[in-house]
Amino acid sequence: MSGTSSPSPTGGGRPAGTPAPGSSSARPAAGPVLAAAQAALAAEHAAVYGYGVVGARAAAGRQAEVRQAYDAHRAARDALARTVADLGGTPVAAAAGYRLPFPVPDAAAALRLAAYLEDRLAGAYGDLVRAATGDVRGDAAAALRQAAVRAVRWSGDSVAFPGLAERG
Repeated sequence: MSGTSSPSPTGGGRPAGTPAPGSSSARPAAGPVLAAAQAALAAEHAAVYGYGVVGARAAAGRQAEVRQAYDAHRAARDALARTVADLGGTPVAAAAGYRLPFPVPDAAAALRLAAYLEDRLAGAYGDLVRAATGDVRGDAAAALRQAAVRAVRWSGDSVAFPGLAERG
């Protein structure tokens, strides 16, 4: 997988972050912000799914950390759904399943998946930071920072500008 996409929904269909046909559209001024918020929401849906896989394979000593990240992503998903609605859109729904970017047969692969998910989220939140203003931008910047910190915790590596690394 490339770019900022998270694990992709199984079975094809519309790209992650694209509202379902017939969903309400944003007010014109909210268009770019709404699109970025929908993409971040789709990435959070994928992260919630992905952390279920991470939790199934992570070592016992990391389970509390996995649970904390899972709960944080569920809360972020719910907050983004409210943001999308506040912007005049219909929140993109989670897919029934997601294709993982690589096999996750063991604890080491689970940690790589967690870092991957956080990197993808940082990219999605970076896009939202660029598009938004005010509270939406502040919330997106905080979420980007949290994703970057979790990515470092999982991988042990950091990047100079989280959320932009995928753009190069």
